[in-house]
Amino acid sequence: MSDIRGCFSTTLGDFSLEVDFTFPARGITALYGRSGSGKSTLLRCFAGLEQCNGFLQVLGDIWHDNDTSRFTPTHKRPIGYVFQHANLFPHLSVKENLLYGWKRIEPQQRRIHYEEVIEWLGLEALITRSPEKLSGGERQRVAIGRALLTSPQLLLMDEPLAALDVISKEEILPYLEQLHRHLAIPVIYVSHSLKEIVRLADHIAWIDKGRIIAAGSLSQMVSRFDFAQENEDEAGAVIECSVMQHDNNYHLTELNSDYGPLWVRQLNYQEGEQVRLHIRASDVSLVRHRVEESSVLNILPVQIEAVAEPVKGQVLVRLRSVHNSSALLARITQRSCEQLQLAAGQQIYAQVKGVVLVR
Repeated sequence: MSDIRGCFSTTLGDFSLEVDFTFPARGITALYGRSGSGKSTLLRCFAGLEQCNGFLQVLGDIWHDNDTSRFTPTHKRPIGYVFQHANLFPHLSVKENLLYGWKRIEPQQRRIHYEEVIEWLGLEALITRSPEKLSGGERQRVAIGRALLTSPQLLLMDEPLAALDVISKEEILPYLEQLHRHLAIPVIYVSHSLKEIVRLADHIAWIDKGRIIAAGSLSQMVSRFDFAQENEDEAGAVIECSVMQHDNNYHLTELNSDYGPLWVRQLNYQEGEQVRLHIRASDVSLVRHRVEESSVLNILPVQIEAVAEPVKGQVLVRLRSVHNSSALLARITQRSCEQLQLAAGQQIYAQVKGVVLVR
């Protein structure tokens, strides 16, 4: 299947967008950056809502090509668009909102079915309600369902959790993870929250001042020194693991990773299930020799791949296992780095003091 590729150029007052990209045809690609970086403008270009010069090809179909004066208007693009606010029709029930787009799709073009969406988003108990009787998280779930029932080739999501409080965000995130498992269509997801992206995304396009600074897989991007410096306390590695066994005695779960066994607080997952971990750089310390008597359960043999330049007395160190797995990051003091005489290529041990389960 073809990728999503294109380029856009536009100017809005003092702001200019100049991007050239190729995104994967499956999975969630996060457009990540600070407020005002151009994420939503780029999303509007995908939808045909922004006047711009450029080219866009989605899964083999050309939607925009300035060279041939080709432009598919928004209403003819097979997209689903989810905004920050749900924008449901207040005079329609949840079911009627969901069916609004579905009824306008020819039966032979319906690739996503009503019953599937109800199940994925947990909407069964809501379908008779009116939008005013829903919580913020419930309204967004309905808005996502309505977008999906247009059977889009591309789903665009513009900070869909930004208007929600913390409780509502936690309520809706498991449903977004459920969609991630079931959807075969690509999703472009705008966010300035690294916590959301680490939990949901497969790929990241990092945007600043209307330019894509870098793009790649989630694990590649979060292990970049410049990306980590940008995100400070949240900087760290993303590791994919599988559940090996549970130790009910000590309420622990053993995970299988490219770095070897990892022990975490007991998880409610079956053996063999996949999980994603976020290991913050600030939770990783380094020692030259393995410490046998330690309260730290996870002490991993690693090789130093690179050592960043010091910033305000802090140093980032990128680490790999012998399997050349997703990189780990450690943030240590400049003094410790110099005392240990750390350099690329050295074999050392990483002590992982904290692990956060993200999905």
